[in-house]
Amino acid sequence: MCVVLLIPIIPFLFFGGQFEEWLKKFSEEPPADGATAAVVIGLLSTDILLPIPSSVISTLSGWQLGWWRGTLSTWVGMNLGAVIGFALARRWGQPFARWFSKPEDMERMQEVSDRYGPFVLVLTRAMPVFAEASVLIAGIHRLAWRRFLPAILLSNLGIALGYAAFGDFAEQHQWLPLALGVSVAIPVLVAAAAKRFIPNQRSPNSVR
Repeated sequence: MCVVLLIPIIPFLFFGGQFEEWLKKFSEEPPADGATAAVVIGLLSTDILLPIPSSVISTLSGWQLGWWRGTLSTWVGMNLGAVIGFALARRWGQPFARWFSKPEDMERMQEVSDRYGPFVLVLTRAMPVFAEASVLIAGIHRLAWRRFLPAILLSNLGIALGYAAFGDFAEQHQWLPLALGVSVAIPVLVAAAAKRFIPNQRSPNSVR
């Protein structure tokens, strides 16, 4: 846990001065809100396919766009990413899912999905890796869109609002380096804790 917490802190110890200078320049000449929103949406929409630090992007959106526009941009991007992954997994099934997720992660989420059904989409939304794996598992099982979308849209809205509001609060108090560190550490800690409780293989008596 200590190592995980040091991951976002160590870079600021060595590069804090350069980072603060970059932030100052960025604040003096920020890009247009529309361009920033487009970048946020574009990055988050590829989160299912690429290792995008979505918590950092979501926090930055609130810092740059304010809480409500940051929430909207983050929410749209997260929803697009989930819909793309779900649709592709529904179409091409396990070969596609296993290409973008480790087999052991898929097995863990398969067990949880069998146990909790679509509710697993809500439970794992804030967990790196597991969030993507749960979407792919739902696609493989060809979960109905009418059951998939409400869970994704509502849970993504809560996460988007939380990170964007946090980023906006950090901007008002000039705490962005600390906020980015927290936005990296919390999802990693949540995922590490989840691995302790999510089984890594099916039990012999699992009901299929």
